[in-house]
Amino acid sequence: MVAAAVTASPLRAALGPTRVEHARVIETAGALVWRVREGELQVRLVHRPRYDDWSWPKGKLDPGEAFPTAAVREVAEETGRSIVLGQPLPGLQYLTPEGRVKRVHYWAAQRATKRDDAAAITARAPVHPVSPEEIDASVWLSAEDAARRLTRKVDRVPLAALVAEHEHGRLSTHPVVIARHGKAQARSTWYGDERDRPLTPMGHAQAAAMVPVLAAYGVGRVVTSRWERCATTIAPFAHAAGIMTTRSEQLTEAQHERSPGRVGAVVRAMLEDPQPSVLCTHRPVLPTVLDVLGQHARRSVANALPTTDPFLEPGELIVAHVAQTDKGPRVVAAERVSPPLH
Repeated sequence: MVAAAVTASPLRAALGPTRVEHARVIETAGALVWRVREGELQVRLVHRPRYDDWSWPKGKLDPGEAFPTAAVREVAEETGRSIVLGQPLPGLQYLTPEGRVKRVHYWAAQRATKRDDAAAITARAPVHPVSPEEIDASVWLSAEDAARRLTRKVDRVPLAALVAEHEHGRLSTHPVVIARHGKAQARSTWYGDERDRPLTPMGHAQAAAMVPVLAAYGVGRVVTSRWERCATTIAPFAHAAGIMTTRSEQLTEAQHERSPGRVGAVVRAMLEDPQPSVLCTHRPVLPTVLDVLGQHARRSVANALPTTDPFLEPGELIVAHVAQTDKGPRVVAAERVSPPLH
């Protein structure tokens, strides 16, 4: 199985396995960085002198790197600007002149700001400065001008999707990330209080692997079940980002069993609040969380959400991209992400 199916699988428009047998697959990630100026949608292109072409900022994954993390890093290295990811866009798959299969995973993205995204930026690893030998120009263009400037026609595919989302009022979104806690010690081998059952070494590794992924989406608020295995899972990100964690008794297994409606209220509040957030909870709580997401989602997104136990594996995430509409918050896209372990 290719890495894309494991580390960052959009619940919509996912790239399938390559049909070219015995060809080496090159996995890359990038973003269409957008803004609106005087009512006009603009996007950022880069020029590569080695190929003398205009394209979207993108590049190969580093070993053990998740696709969202790679997209953010590559854009920063090629434009000199930090970004936060929005919803996934259609990816591309094609043969290189050397006969290898190249797969590119794209997201919509906006420039990060110190005011709104300081926590996420703080949690990221430093990146290399822009190399003039790789990128010698970076420009903002209208969507129409960008379509004409792009060297490869195939690069217009994600652009068309970006423009369509903008025209339907769905391009500006905030993420609500649902995380299942990392792998915990088995109930059968734990003789203490259930609320204190700890993570295993694998669970701690999964917690650490979440950090760059949550940072890529600009997460700035952390809400978690008060129980140890959830609080410990999300602690590395909160520490790296320098933010406080909100520990909720409502998100514990025991309280959910008594009142699932209160869990639903927590999720709805996060959908309505534009601050990028992560919610960490337990497997038995996930059906209620996913049900609320589905109630506020486009039908295609709701139909793609997990419906069978265990819903998410330990340490796995669903990133819900939420647009604010006249009828309230709407989940317009979602991704299922398994942060790779180093």
